[in-house]
Amino acid sequence: ADGGSRLCRAALSGSPREPDFPNMRPFTYYLRVRYGEWDAQRVVFNPRYGDYADVAVIEFLRALGYGDQLLSGGLDFQLVKQTTEWRGPARFDQVLAASVFASRIGTTSFTFTTEFRIAGDDRVICTVETVYVMVDTHTLAKKPIPDEVRTTFERGAPGVVADHAGYW
Repeated sequence: ADGGSRLCRAALSGSPREPDFPNMRPFTYYLRVRYGEWDAQRVVFNPRYGDYADVAVIEFLRALGYGDQLLSGGLDFQLVKQTTEWRGPARFDQVLAASVFASRIGTTSFTFTTEFRIAGDDRVICTVETVYVMVDTHTLAKKPIPDEVRTTFERGAPGVVADHAGYW
């Protein structure tokens, strides 16, 4: 079975998982926690993870080759649901590693899972699952995910890194 079949079986089981690529992590985006992003408890303010996931997804889509289509409207989608599961703190000036992969792909909607770790540590401190629906650029009506996009999302960008923190 190919990676897409494994992805679909994982989606049907209801549990997101990373694709199976030996010795290779999914796409990873590095960012540094800035001063204004933490709260009175001296940890990243929880809504910031939605912001971080949004930037990580855009970088993931660029890594997949969709940068120009995002700007031109050739690839358009709307966020319909986002769930954040917090497990541990991140603090000012720490570097976060955000791993992004497609955990579910339906007919018109898809879910990207973003797992956050402190760079250099394998423990997941936060998981954000974002459900999007593919839409027509002009009408914003939902539409089926094109086969080429589906295949690319299933493949992902294993081993690709985007580093905005100077970590890598």
